[in-house]
Amino acid sequence: MFHMSISKLKAIIVGPAFPLRGGIANFNEALCRSMNAANIETKIISFSLQYPNFLFPGKTQFDEGKAPVDIQIETKINSINPFNWLAVAKQIKSEQPDFVIFRYWLPFMGPCLGTIAKRIKRGTGIKVIAITDNVIPHEKRFGDTVFTNYFIKQCDGFIAMSNSVLNDLSKFTATDKKSFLPHPIYDIFGEKVTKKEAIAHLLLNPADKHLLFFGFIRKYKGLDLLLEAMADQRIKKLNVKLIVAGEYYEDAAPYNEIIHKYGLEKNIILKTEYIPSEEVRNYFCASDMVAQPYRTATQSGVTQIAYHFEKPMLVTNVGGLPEIVPHNKVGYVTEIDSKSIADAIVDFYSNNREQQFVENTVYEKQRFLWSTFVNGLQDLYKKITVH
Repeated sequence: MFHMSISKLKAIIVGPAFPLRGGIANFNEALCRSMNAANIETKIISFSLQYPNFLFPGKTQFDEGKAPVDIQIETKINSINPFNWLAVAKQIKSEQPDFVIFRYWLPFMGPCLGTIAKRIKRGTGIKVIAITDNVIPHEKRFGDTVFTNYFIKQCDGFIAMSNSVLNDLSKFTATDKKSFLPHPIYDIFGEKVTKKEAIAHLLLNPADKHLLFFGFIRKYKGLDLLLEAMADQRIKKLNVKLIVAGEYYEDAAPYNEIIHKYGLEKNIILKTEYIPSEEVRNYFCASDMVAQPYRTATQSGVTQIAYHFEKPMLVTNVGGLPEIVPHNKVGYVTEIDSKSIADAIVDFYSNNREQQFVENTVYEKQRFLWSTFVNGLQDLYKKITVH
């Protein structure tokens, strides 16, 4: 494997970072930290305006915590102001990085990020690498293909964190300058605490069993399927409680109707607001297993938080999730239906699978080190600079 050491590389990450919140911001900060640790001089240029409010389904785009002190973040980009895009590109060109990493997760960002990329490449040797979370979005809108095409045309190389996204890329470009690098583990939420401590902190009943659904609630994440699975009489008899920890990004009414329809009020613990970073570990450490019953997926930051806290997982057979969660080793890969999900939950508790799965997560998570991701990034950079 190739690792550059002759002269120090300089890079800029373009994408969300503090005070913007969410998984992509968390990822960019962790990546920046890891690149600096690998002797690549790196900073982040983030958004002053990420989404207009009418496009943002949550309550706020901003984190109330403390800014990272060990990395450089500049808040500069206005996603809807073309004059700003030109100014940001001019600044990046003047700093003469070797390469710029663009995070691409939504076609809405295509015009903004594509224009910045196009301008910084003009008359320079700066390389553009895209980390493509999604190429085909979970929720489709008019103009998606045109915007994504425009962005992808400006890029020299691509990183996908699941093979499904790597395949999606082939619909837009025939390049071989692309790499599959699995989403590294999130280690930014602190060290794990005991289940007993976490349960006490969250004021949960230690006599109950606890499943966790974590993250923003949107239709494609299949919480409705998980709620229907919780109505299974076998699960009710096992005294299992489902913790739903995350903010609604859509109408809560359909979910509340399922809870009411099946009389699940005592079986579901709703913490349906944004979970601050310092509280994340308590939800994971209190749970026996983390459930992700997604209808569609590429890769998931939630699996990587679960790995950090060495928690078994239940995922559906979509996108890159089966690549990350080996079936019957660290958890379950189920079909996208409530019966299959319920069967896995029953098996988990009835056959006392937790300890075995936990031990396997300790081994399996070695695949997802940040140093591995940064090495892969450097290898791709070498590939796109060889003429």
